Amino acid sequence: MSKNSKIVILGGAESGVGAAVLAQKQGYNVFVSDLGRISDEYKNILIEKKIDFEEGKHSHEKITNANEVIKSPGIPDNAEVIKKIREKNIPIVSEIEFGFRFTKAKMICITGTNGKTTSTMLTHHILKKAGLKVGLGGNVGKSFAMQVAENNYDYYVLELSSFQLDDMHNFKADIAILLNITPDHLDRYDYSLQKYIDSKFRIMQNQTPDDAFIFCADDQYIRTELLKKNPKVQLYPFSISTEEGMTAFIKNNQININLNKTQFSMSIYELALKGKHNLYNSMASGIASRIIDISKEIVRESFADFENVEHRLEKVNTVHGIEFINDSKATNVNSTWYALESMEKPVILILGGVDKGNDYSMIKELIKEKVKAIVCLGLDNKKIHKAYADVVSDIVDTATAAEAVRVAYSKGKKGDVVLLSPACASFDLFKNYEDRGRQFKNAVRSL
Repeated sequence: MSKNSKIVILGGAESGVGAAVLAQKQGYNVFVSDLGRISDEYKNILIEKKIDFEEGKHSHEKITNANEVIKSPGIPDNAEVIKKIREKNIPIVSEIEFGFRFTKAKMICITGTNGKTTSTMLTHHILKKAGLKVGLGGNVGKSFAMQVAENNYDYYVLELSSFQLDDMHNFKADIAILLNITPDHLDRYDYSLQKYIDSKFRIMQNQTPDDAFIFCADDQYIRTELLKKNPKVQLYPFSISTEEGMTAFIKNNQININLNKTQFSMSIYELALKGKHNLYNSMASGIASRIIDISKEIVRESFADFENVEHRLEKVNTVHGIEFINDSKATNVNSTWYALESMEKPVILILGGVDKGNDYSMIKELIKEKVKAIVCLGLDNKKIHKAYADVVSDIVDTATAAEAVRVAYSKGKKGDVVLLSPACASFDLFKNYEDRGRQFKNAVRSL
């Protein structure tokens, strides 16, 4: 595509504005269109850079005059504007795909239904501690395209959602990590689990025999799909239940990584990240780090001093002996399973929001074992009541974070934990999961 070609960017937030800045720098004719309102932060960048934009509408005639469209991952394929673009056979790519064209940096890319933010942040933490020039982007951190425009990194650690992967075609990961696959976002995949699995496996598209694919060998869907694909890449499996054939495994409460003819081992009790799910995250990040020859000492230090991300099993406060934990990032049932699995105190669980086709039976046994009361936080909680009425006698509905915290607090006693781990998206009552988590934390601090 020639540099004077017209690029239209759908979405005027972090991803879209970053892509706009990079496209302009590369000499493209750029137009940004957002159906909603563009925040002042991003609008000011567009104005300062003299980038043409619109908000509150999509001007279809202007948009379908593009040579290429860069789409925000939040816009579904069945949106009217996307249908019109496809009718004109205009290529649609993600910000990640576009940014990749203009950097020679090595790509460490992480996906999975759960744990990808933690693994991405941990991997970035290790590389940074090792003194490498490394950027953090994708579904976390700053816009990848903006960083390509403004920095000169040697490595990028990218968290990639299935929505981002769907619009990536020529992109290639040097190191790809697939943590797990459980049913999620099926509303975006015609309620087909196979379509969702196919989306996740795009993480390894275009990889060559020189590239690495790190994967959880304990995940049934990943194992089955790998047998079908038989990929020509270097495979690095990890497991907490098997030692044989694994690059990383758990034995005698030690995390072990066998790579580059050396063995790394460390007590799981020394890890900053607690819980079984975080053993997987640590093994994946550790393998990636050892592939690029980061020293065992740096990996060990990083495992010990890493601080987890906001809204992921984040300890907020203890009030009269009742602990409050913010796990607002748990937007699917499997995330909530991991949160509950790591709890060792009686739980008052704050659950609910926008249901994405959830199978609540997945956590029923854990609910029965660990949860003394459920506080629903959503507009429609009928499925939650129906799923758990026979195992939890105390289920109540609330409509704000403040109300949910007050009700949960009233049901707790010293030694209990109030856990916000909603298993649902947040858009019925909140802007996003961050907004939900912050409102929860503010309410706890107001008790």
